[in-house]
Amino acid sequence: MTKTPFTKAKCRVEFDYFLKGSVLKGTVDSGCTAVRTHFDVESDQPREKILNLIRLAKQGCYAEKMVQAPVPLTSTINLNGEAISLEGITE
Repeated sequence: MTKTPFTKAKCRVEFDYFLKGSVLKGTVDSGCTAVRTHFDVESDQPREKILNLIRLAKQGCYAEKMVQAPVPLTSTINLNGEAISLEGITE
């Protein structure tokens, strides 16, 4: 990246998620309603240099990008070596 030295860095990610319905009744559903990231950085480098490093790290984070802009999801299922088509799951 930018070869910007820092002493210590931590990132904490929080999710607000839900799980509702019933597995037994076949009505189970889940999702996420919010995501928050918290950065703690220690460095003797100039403030703007570290803020730019954080900005670049967030821009290059594929996990954050998937949350911000959903991507197509495809699934395959193999049961005992046999390819299975499951309505609403596989294409």
